[in-house]
Amino acid sequence: MRGQDLINTKLDDELIVEIFRHLDSMSSRDACSLVCKRWLGLERPRRDAIRIGGSGITDALVRLLARRFTNAQNVYINEIPISLPARFVRGRRINRPPLSGQSVSEQNGTGTSSLSDSGLADVGDGFKRLEKLSLIWCSNVTDVGLSSIAEKSKVLKSLDIQACHVGDKGLAAVGKYCTQLEDLNLWSCKGLTDTGLILLVIGCGRTLKSLGLAACAKITDASLAAIQSLSTTKACLAVAKGCPQLKSLRLQCRNLTDEALQAVGKFCQFLELLALYSFQNFTDKSLCAIGKGCKKLKNLTFIDCNFLSDMGLDSIAVGCTELMHLEVNGCQNIGTSRLQSIRKILHKVENDALCEIGLGCKDLQSLNLADCSGIGDESICGIAKGCKNLKRLHISRCPEVGTKGIITVGQVCRSLTDLTLKSCNRVGDLALISVRQCCSLLHLNVNDCNRIGDAGIIAISRGCPRLSYLDVGGLQNLGDKAMEALSEGCPLLRDLVLSHCLKITDAGLGYIAKKCKLLESCDMGFCHGITDAGIATVITSCPKIKRASVEDWKVSPRTRVLAGAIISYISADSYSQF
Repeated sequence: MRGQDLINTKLDDELIVEIFRHLDSMSSRDACSLVCKRWLGLERPRRDAIRIGGSGITDALVRLLARRFTNAQNVYINEIPISLPARFVRGRRINRPPLSGQSVSEQNGTGTSSLSDSGLADVGDGFKRLEKLSLIWCSNVTDVGLSSIAEKSKVLKSLDIQACHVGDKGLAAVGKYCTQLEDLNLWSCKGLTDTGLILLVIGCGRTLKSLGLAACAKITDASLAAIQSLSTTKACLAVAKGCPQLKSLRLQCRNLTDEALQAVGKFCQFLELLALYSFQNFTDKSLCAIGKGCKKLKNLTFIDCNFLSDMGLDSIAVGCTELMHLEVNGCQNIGTSRLQSIRKILHKVENDALCEIGLGCKDLQSLNLADCSGIGDESICGIAKGCKNLKRLHISRCPEVGTKGIITVGQVCRSLTDLTLKSCNRVGDLALISVRQCCSLLHLNVNDCNRIGDAGIIAISRGCPRLSYLDVGGLQNLGDKAMEALSEGCPLLRDLVLSHCLKITDAGLGYIAKKCKLLESCDMGFCHGITDAGIATVITSCPKIKRASVEDWKVSPRTRVLAGAIISYISADSYSQF
């Protein structure tokens, strides 16, 4: 009742704070802090995470937040540019007073504002308990700022630097001062060379558990030519020997030799995640060392490793008995016999997998196969019957995988929540009729599987009521009957991709719009039977819709006015894969 404040008069500070702790979402906590000054004062010191996103981040803004949220331990700053929706800027001019430290030219748009080394120093001064710092696309941050934050945040445990102009000096400072650092991501740091990496390892290698160096394979600057970061054996040896507690390692390079990966297998005995991208010079000796030394490996990725052979993969299977996630992408020498070998050796199965269902691979939960021409139905059947707890199966562009293998998956892997069958032209409706037994399925992608039609999607609709994501792009035999069944059986659908489904019309969209009230995104590109009327029906009937992708010429002026910020216009180039 207006004029009465029963909560503030009856509850003390401790009880209100305890109530705040039970709020899960950040938006709820933000709303509570705006109720009154007392609640603001109680919630502000207990905020442990600060997220700052979008273009136009200024030092003054960071300084203000550092003064207000002094106990924050996690700070995320993301300067990837974002634009305001058209409905907020069309036909009007947005004026705002300049922040302290922001020039008039910046305010008027003639200059740029971005987090600088000075602002990063303010982060170190203000957030005294900082343990986790993330800097994404902060183009004005250099070695000076990184050195400053490293010196002031000696209890830092996690540092994520992506696409920032930092190099060896800043990294050396991190190694010198942040002696408790456990997680480090240096994605696309173009100033990084072997020197900085080795200095980092010397300083904090004993505590480092996770190291990300993607897109650092070849680094050049004004004075040095083509210096490679972790793609040199010497640097990788330094990391392996200096970081015995390392748990996560991703390597993207072509010039590493067996010596480097043998060192990883010998010294990194606690390694849990290993991802190898585009390796061209290593042999079976490397994987034998990994299998022999990295007994705790749980997540393994091979991408474009064309020289990966049978012997090396067998060594991984024998030694890494805790393996849970396996991704094989673009490795043409891996075939049916290799996957069966992994399943058998992992669980000491001596007989054929089809006869040993009870002794299957109970730990494997995720399998990703892409561009592997040697993998067929026999492999998928063996994996499915052994790995009954499989939750995620992604198969892309594996031409030998067909209906038989997926039928086995549907019959055995009842815990499956995520299934992708992209460009698998031997998979037909019978496969999805079997998959409908996986009633916990949340995510289904059958993009460009031309043998799937109405019967398969109708079966999924009747058996998988929790489905929230469906991609049926490129299915030439799919029509409105499937859309009607989908609207009846999958009311929780949030994301729907219908691109290049030529038989779906406005009537099919009408079924979806009528009953799928949680729909947030719908891709209707290049569906010849869908007109502006169908597009307008989806936009007006789905209250939670945030994105609708269509061709520019299909949208009428009236629809543009009503939903200009929701519609995403596409061109033929966006779907060149078809």
